Amino acid sequence: MADAYQPKPEHRFTFGLWTVGNPGRDPFGEPVRPVLSPVELVHLLAEVGAYGVNFHDNDLVPIDAAAADRDRIVRDFKAALADTGITVPMATTNLFGDPAFKDGAFTSNDARVRAYALQKTMRAIDLGVELGAKVYVFWGGREGVETDASKDPLEALKRYRDGLNFLTHYVKDRKYDLVFALEAKPNEPRHDIYLPTTGSFLAFIETLDHPEMVGVNPEVAHEHMSGLNFMHAIAQAWDAKKLFHIDLNDQAFGRYDQDLRFGSHSIKSCFFLVKFLEDVGYAGMRHFDSHAYRTEDVEGVKDFARGSMRSYLLYKEKARRWNEDKEIQGLLKELAAAPGDGTPDVGRYSAATAEKLAGHAFDRKALGARGLKYERLDQLTLEVILGVR
Repeated sequence: MADAYQPKPEHRFTFGLWTVGNPGRDPFGEPVRPVLSPVELVHLLAEVGAYGVNFHDNDLVPIDAAAADRDRIVRDFKAALADTGITVPMATTNLFGDPAFKDGAFTSNDARVRAYALQKTMRAIDLGVELGAKVYVFWGGREGVETDASKDPLEALKRYRDGLNFLTHYVKDRKYDLVFALEAKPNEPRHDIYLPTTGSFLAFIETLDHPEMVGVNPEVAHEHMSGLNFMHAIAQAWDAKKLFHIDLNDQAFGRYDQDLRFGSHSIKSCFFLVKFLEDVGYAGMRHFDSHAYRTEDVEGVKDFARGSMRSYLLYKEKARRWNEDKEIQGLLKELAAAPGDGTPDVGRYSAATAEKLAGHAFDRKALGARGLKYERLDQLTLEVILGVR
């Protein structure tokens, strides 16, 4: 009998070169795993059953590579993609690692840095499109401050806006089939990051020259770092038709950016996230932006990648069971039932409805006395997740 939790191409599971390629270095320790080449990482992802691979420009081509080296690396990478059938759905630019970006990229006080950031991104966009990317992600890892004495926040937001406007015009002039997805993070590596939440970016997008081609790329860990409900951020992005991409991982609330294997820590939160994505029919990539534990060797990295995809599919199956559970659905139906006492339907405004509502007599005490059975509903949810229903 086939394993129902094995990844298939239609699941659209993707990983970044920087995820499975992470050698286990952290601020307190040296690498513990060999550095694998992009070609080796493509073959690793094919082995574990992934659909696609994503990359920062310098994950693939070193920042100081000569033109001939760049062409050779890209040629070898294309050959690996062709050999394995792995696709490149998304690309991004590293605008945070090099010392030139220590004060930000698009928001840097140095106009030369801002111009260099645009040049670097233009070249990286060209490379991403060449390899098939349809989504381009922007994470402003250094777009922020340690002290508010250093920057005027209004000027910084203007610079941010100018940078993204420049690049949207560039993409349109080149006639690229590409959209942008902005990724929020509340803090780290800078003390304060501009536009720290998904909601912040959703508001900011509406101020751009081409808001129709800019959406968001929310990440589980980034919302959990600040104690927020990630599924609610996803719902807001979906409602705004701006969920262009998503980063899946896991995270203990209030910690540093842990990038844990998806579904391994916040079990109920991950269940409701997967349930939401599947219920609304999200058709984009399921991208895993996370790392194997530092304890692991290369085989452990493969376990990490397989576990990420398998966990998503396990949650997907639990969501199906939740949706089909008769007692759960009965409780939901009861909660949403029409009152039957003449209460006006206030779904849409009309003068007649407003007049009827103004004159309606509510039994306030009865409304407050009604039990809603959320304890039972939550317990049933837990039992579905734990596999006893």
